[in-house]
Amino acid sequence: MRARQQLASLAEARVAIVHEWMVRYAGSEQVVAAMLQAFPRADSYALVHDPEELRGTPLEGVPVRTSFIQTLPKAKEKYQTYLPLMPLAVEQFDLRSYDLIISSNHAVAKGALTSADQLHISYTHTPIRYAWDLYLDYLAESGMNRGIKSWLVRAALHYLRVWDSAAANRVDAYLANSSYVARRIAKLYRRPARVIYPPVDTERYRPDLPREEFLVAVSRFAPYKRMNIIVEAFTRMGKPLVAIGEGSEFVKAQRIAGPNVKLLGYQPDEVVADYLQRAKAFVFAADEDFGIASVEAQAAGCPVIAYGKGGALETIVGWPASDATGVFFSEQTPEALREAVKIFEMHENKFRPDACRRHAERFGQQRFQSEFRSTVEELWSRFQQGESLE
Repeated sequence: MRARQQLASLAEARVAIVHEWMVRYAGSEQVVAAMLQAFPRADSYALVHDPEELRGTPLEGVPVRTSFIQTLPKAKEKYQTYLPLMPLAVEQFDLRSYDLIISSNHAVAKGALTSADQLHISYTHTPIRYAWDLYLDYLAESGMNRGIKSWLVRAALHYLRVWDSAAANRVDAYLANSSYVARRIAKLYRRPARVIYPPVDTERYRPDLPREEFLVAVSRFAPYKRMNIIVEAFTRMGKPLVAIGEGSEFVKAQRIAGPNVKLLGYQPDEVVADYLQRAKAFVFAADEDFGIASVEAQAAGCPVIAYGKGGALETIVGWPASDATGVFFSEQTPEALREAVKIFEMHENKFRPDACRRHAERFGQQRFQSEFRSTVEELWSRFQQGESLE
């Protein structure tokens, strides 16, 4: 590797971007795509890569260097079952020839091994939630809270927490996708983090279309997303709801959904955009780190009814503010959601599509590109001069 002193500018640096898995195009993959726009000559690394699932996205055709997990049985479909191997896998990436390593981290990417002459910046979507703050929820919801198998899983997650704490010290500078995540980084890793909100493609939505009488929810049907709270609440209210997404909780949702709830499963982006542009409100029940979907809804002129915790408090202006873009509910229960829907309907005419759109534009793609590139340039300059990065 070239000596650090010989690299006067970031333009000369060899850059690697390390992500956990590229098997679908979701929020963190949108961030990786934006990083590659900022550093088009960067090499990409991921533990698992499924190019077929990335067709038609900005990551189509991007060469990705993978780990040994890629060769294991059904790795593309069942990659999460290989979680205990992921710390070892990310440590096997040979990054010695790079000057700047950027990890896009929500699990193990920040654990890539680097040297003192390499700058490692971790853009952290979240500390690994099922090992830390969702640990007990994960055990209960997966049926792993008792028995021999439970103790094996607990031991594996204990090992993952120990490794994660150690790996946190390998990062030179943290970037967080929200203030909520920055607080969790400070709590778990005792490190400061700058906040750069992720990029949202706000331009692809029209906020001026006529609104119809249904509400819409878009999310994976995973336990922590709490989609079934939404399904149950709307079934009880008898109000029209369109729910888009798939996942382990989808079958349960089918059992509890009433005739007023349409469960559409997975839908392509253009279908999702169409529903966001016509719905009178978007419903969101998860404790999210940021919540790109709620920002996309606002970009489409659609106000949001959301659980008032986490990233939602940073991306939604809550009622009764004069420029409100949504209504919060304080508990993840059908009853609390129903009360929030009532409040929304009482003041429905106060939520303006143009206000929702203007607020969403604060999180646009150009803003991310500008903030991300300038922050990396500043950190690179300080690193070159031997200054502290915190």
